[in-house]
Amino acid sequence: MSEPLYQFNPDRLKPWNDLPLLPINEQLYQTVEIFEQLGRAKAALGKLQGRSIAIPNQGLLINSISLQEAKASSAIENIFTTDDELYKAYSEESTDTENQNGPAKEILKYREALWSGYNYLKTKPDFDRKYFINVFQEIKDTKDELRLPFIETVIRQGGSGSNAGQVSYTPPRGEHILENKLDNLIDFINNEERYKIDPLLKMAIAHFQFEAIHPFRDGNGRTGRIFNIHYLTQKGLLDLPILFLSRYIMDNKDDYYSGLMGVSQRGDWKKWIIYMLRAVETTSNITYQKINDILSSKDSMLNYINSKEKKMRKTAELVEMLFTQPYIKVKHLTDARIYSEVTAREHLNKLAELKILEKKNIEGKHYYLNQELFRILSE
Repeated sequence: MSEPLYQFNPDRLKPWNDLPLLPINEQLYQTVEIFEQLGRAKAALGKLQGRSIAIPNQGLLINSISLQEAKASSAIENIFTTDDELYKAYSEESTDTENQNGPAKEILKYREALWSGYNYLKTKPDFDRKYFINVFQEIKDTKDELRLPFIETVIRQGGSGSNAGQVSYTPPRGEHILENKLDNLIDFINNEERYKIDPLLKMAIAHFQFEAIHPFRDGNGRTGRIFNIHYLTQKGLLDLPILFLSRYIMDNKDDYYSGLMGVSQRGDWKKWIIYMLRAVETTSNITYQKINDILSSKDSMLNYINSKEKKMRKTAELVEMLFTQPYIKVKHLTDARIYSEVTAREHLNKLAELKILEKKNIEGKHYYLNQELFRILSE
């Protein structure tokens, strides 16, 4: 009997210390179905990249889309908050989560990890252990590092069915095992000469491997999903981390976990890779449409304000700010040095009178909601 192409996990109750090192056998991903889906994913991602380059101010979209990515990725881990709570928390202080609590804080931490990891890779030519540890620490707000050998981590099935709570997978553990497997993964990611694989295929393979290694006590899913986006930007497939990838995973959560188990329990790489490529295709198209909707709404709002309030100054700068996040405060406009406090309050109140914004008094603080941006992001 010939050797199987992939040595999957024979016992889900025991640590998978024999998790095969990368690369996997090329026959596992060189199929007609995978290559057809790869073509569709690359076309959609290329269209998104082309559209994002044409945006005069990419910062217009980054905060909004990255915050939605953070919300969706956290929801996969059963960390939920409403859009209203999230944007209100974010509007308080974009880069400071110290005063936030609960789910909103968890989601804002994810967003900060998305950006800190992106900035880290701008200073480094390659991924390394420190990258993964830094992203994990940012997400979990901890100084913890790789799992220690004695920590008995298991993955249990979720839901409320008959198998809920049962062990579905036990990641590797032991002295130097995590370090060796993570170093192999990092070499696979970085070494383009030795591992000449299309970047999208490599991302899908690497994402499974990271989740199978499960190097941290917690936060591995979110760390792995942030890695997906950073890999695309690091390989030049996206300029900025604006791909709303967690949206697809959240909408197809059961398939995500069954795909992971399919590789570990049956060696079914085909199903997993096609799933990840569909995620790239679908979310590239969703993000592309969101960009178009945001830009169209921004232009329409600017034209409407100019037609109604001909004496209002710096309307272009004002509208730019209104589309950086759904909730705006007077302080945002004064910090950006667009207006004085008096003028900022006067203009925001005028836009509320025109029904362009919705003025809200929440816990004694005034917020101005851009309902159009809120609607686009919530869809």
